[in-house]
Amino acid sequence: MSPLSLEHPAYGALRQVTPYASVLLADNPTPMTLDGTNTWIVRAPGSRECVVIDPGPDDGEHLRRVAGHGPVALILLTHHHPDHTAGVQEFVELTGAPVRAFDPALCVGAEALGVDELLSVASLRLRVLATPGHTGDSVCFAVEHDGVSALFAGDSLLGRGTTVVADPDGHLGSYLDSLRRLAELPEGTRVLPGHGPELADVRAVASAYLAHREQRLEQVRQVVREHGPEVTAQQVVEVVYADVDRSVRAAAESTVRAQLTYLHETGEL
Repeated sequence: MSPLSLEHPAYGALRQVTPYASVLLADNPTPMTLDGTNTWIVRAPGSRECVVIDPGPDDGEHLRRVAGHGPVALILLTHHHPDHTAGVQEFVELTGAPVRAFDPALCVGAEALGVDELLSVASLRLRVLATPGHTGDSVCFAVEHDGVSALFAGDSLLGRGTTVVADPDGHLGSYLDSLRRLAELPEGTRVLPGHGPELADVRAVASAYLAHREQRLEQVRQVVREHGPEVTAQQVVEVVYADVDRSVRAAAESTVRAQLTYLHETGEL
């Protein structure tokens, strides 16, 4: 089975993806957010209450539309980036629901998430998986219900392209470890990402991400061999990321700094 899906929701249109997960796409497209932020509305069939994962940007129309599919028992955040969290305060005012995240500073009326914690809500059980790398506070939520397994992946895995691991917020060594753990999840676990369309199999996606990261690292190693250990991130970008759009060149340089940090940490520089 191909890991890719050709389906993706239109802005503001609720689309059911699994028997327990539906998605609303926020209208905040950029080169970094792809088509926009996916807000996930999660409930077991027959459950009155739901869980909302990543309310998204500070967009009142989007937030009101999401709240209209409540009542919302709990708000979960995959990480702190504003395209996932900027609308949280207004969404709490709309729903009265508590907010839980790995970072205690993001929580409202509840405690921080624990590693491997099992959440029982909306007639489902969601397991918290710590997946640092994209950010230090990144988490995913794994769920299995009536034989259907899925991973709410935030930005740890995307529906298209690959995740940015940018210095200083991101850490490549941690991210590689997270990808290895995700590659060990049950085969056929669907990936429900923070951006882009859903994917069919987390093992295939995480394995492809690992191969891509190793390919990029080898390209960076080659530039270091040619230019010496004092090579700058900008010099690496000019070779390894020469084809990237100018609008994301700063992100590419941040990514290279994370790669160079990794090579220093592993003793290769």
